[in-house]
Amino acid sequence: MGMGETNWIAELKQHGQVTQRKSLAEEAADTLREFILLEKLAPGTAIPERELADALGISRTPLREALRLLVTEGLVEYSATRRPRVAAPSMAELTQYITVLGALEALAGELVCNEATDEEINGLITMERRLNNDAESISALEFFQRDMRFHSELVALSRNEPLIETHRQYNARLWRARFISSKRATRRANTLAEHRAIAVALGQRDPQATAHALRAHLKSTISNIAVALEGQADG
Repeated sequence: MGMGETNWIAELKQHGQVTQRKSLAEEAADTLREFILLEKLAPGTAIPERELADALGISRTPLREALRLLVTEGLVEYSATRRPRVAAPSMAELTQYITVLGALEALAGELVCNEATDEEINGLITMERRLNNDAESISALEFFQRDMRFHSELVALSRNEPLIETHRQYNARLWRARFISSKRATRRANTLAEHRAIAVALGQRDPQATAHALRAHLKSTISNIAVALEGQADG
């Protein structure tokens, strides 16, 4: 085991063993997801199952289930020899996924304008305002999680189950990339401005303006991820 692996395994042990508020697999997946998003496990990092199970205080069976959950989110992948590692998708792959996600969210926005109640739309607007008010006082991870909840809640209000499920699958595979984008200092201000445009369009129940604002938001995410990943490569 390399020195880098030793360090993150030790930190994982300090993070605390998983409890059973959820299933062991879900709890383990939550912990690993956070480590991956915070880049304590870099893309391409091998994941030693035995050491990881020991660090989390669980057997390898729930650990493997947790890894399968993270595979569906695009955070973990298996090599040709079936060894798990942190996924490292290419920019081309990310662009394709985000392009589809933008189309899905634009459709959801149109449906919300037509299907959601005033109370539900006001709930989205309230989420946007609270995120804006709290932006300077919360961590990058919490900002990102609340950003994602805004989008998930918007899509849920479309009341279109195939759309909701398809969006969940595509969005899950983009969590790490979108978090990398979200962390950039200039990105937080851009996100807030783009959310404001979405909220205004929703408040006006304007399907075209809402769809346009959502597509623009996802399009800017593509360029921002490219810049962020380029910066990581240079670093």
